[in-house]
Amino acid sequence: MSGETYIRGIFLALLYFTNIFIMPIVALCYLPVFFEMKVVSIYEYLEKRFGLYLRLLVSAANFTETMLLTGVMLYAPSLALEATTGLSSIMSILVLATICTFYSTIGGIKAVLVTDIFQGLLMIVALSTIILIVGMEIDGGIGGIWRIAQEGNRLDFSNVSLDPTVQYTWWSLLIGGGSIGLSYLAVNQVQVQRLMTVKNVKVATYALLLCGPFIALVGFLTCFTGLSLYAAYRECDPVVSRKITTYDKLVPFFTAERLSPGLVGLIVSGIFSASLSTISAMMNSLAAVALEDYVKPLHRKFGVDFSDKKAIFTAKALTIVNGVICLFLALLAKTMGRLIAVAFSIHGAIGGPILGIFTLGMVCESANEIGTIIGMITALIVCLWAAFGYPKPSVPELPVSIEGCANSTALMFAEQIMLNR
Repeated sequence: MSGETYIRGIFLALLYFTNIFIMPIVALCYLPVFFEMKVVSIYEYLEKRFGLYLRLLVSAANFTETMLLTGVMLYAPSLALEATTGLSSIMSILVLATICTFYSTIGGIKAVLVTDIFQGLLMIVALSTIILIVGMEIDGGIGGIWRIAQEGNRLDFSNVSLDPTVQYTWWSLLIGGGSIGLSYLAVNQVQVQRLMTVKNVKVATYALLLCGPFIALVGFLTCFTGLSLYAAYRECDPVVSRKITTYDKLVPFFTAERLSPGLVGLIVSGIFSASLSTISAMMNSLAAVALEDYVKPLHRKFGVDFSDKKAIFTAKALTIVNGVICLFLALLAKTMGRLIAVAFSIHGAIGGPILGIFTLGMVCESANEIGTIIGMITALIVCLWAAFGYPKPSVPELPVSIEGCANSTALMFAEQIMLNR
């Protein structure tokens, strides 16, 4: 998100503040339903409300979504490892996948929750460090970063267009971003599984409401880091000057170029924390869904005994298998374009229809399985076409400069040749 803010402005920070109205909705409307049923897989609700076929359809859709997102999330920290150590992206992905799969398999969801706490704190420290370092390098400190961002049109909040083809407006970020956030927190196996680890719904509600300010803080720091990097590179953009190939590599490039080895390690650890805490939770949720929605039902159907000991072993084996699959998906992620846009597209296209199915089941008593299946399939087709269909409208980028680069004249000449081709 820092790279996206660098090139499009802090307008994107609105995404994180949708939690103000999302968290109470999740706590009051969705969470009590899952706690009352005491489910491991949230798709058990769909079977009891509609039927087995809808449960399997929605579970498969979520399984696909989580797999794809895990691949994207696994690729993101490999950029940092590649930029700071020179290790190839393939080897970086392999190392990260092995580490994450190992501790997710050995410790299960409890290990994931414990590491999430430390990783979250490390992420805040890493982002704050970048902001403070840039603030010390420029005139005016933190205020100077804000002033430079304003001069570069990075603080523009005026876009209230209703045009659905414009990617970032007030309405797309608040309504679209709010819907994505609601689907992620309310009806996503990853998040619900985390909340279900506490003893009752009251504790889960407190945890969820306390999580809102933390998410907003991390989101603001992430976006402000993007503004800080713009202040650092306002006269010599590293992408246009061909020092890096994509803005996704901006944070690791800054750390490798400007910071001492000790601070590089801190920042890279923070980048890893941002991704690995999510990846490990996703891997555990994939194993839980596969176990509860496919493995156990098959054993019951054929009358085969499935003991708790066997279930634990199977869950660990599924986590390893999922880790291998996500490894290959991460290798494909480098061909998908901007990581944040890809992640939002995947989650919006699949998570949106899933949110609609759960909400329909909770508020409409007359909804039946056949009609809901037809609606789900139709929604998936339309949403996937909207997210990944072509031609796609271009997303405008804010201006950058290379006037301060050592060989800016040659760079501008080369850029003009590229534009004329």
